[in-house]
Amino acid sequence: MGDKVEIKKLTVNEVLRIQEATKNTSEEDQINTLRVILRLAVIGADELSDEDIATFPLEELTSLSAEIVKYSGMVGSAEGN
Repeated sequence: MGDKVEIKKLTVNEVLRIQEATKNTSEEDQINTLRVILRLAVIGADELSDEDIATFPLEELTSLSAEIVKYSGMVGSAEGN
């Protein structure tokens, strides 16, 4: 990926939505949670389809998601609380 993206801090409601999405632990649920995080926090990602997101390297998306969680002050909460 290597491109720069702009992220925003998540609102309390968005954090709660992500926490709700992380309650399930199947692999498909984890991918869906990743999509939710990206669409909420990355400027312009709300326009990406599931197929669009699937074209990006998983490692890059996971790293970006971790940075979003940290930036929004949710450290530890997206890991399955």
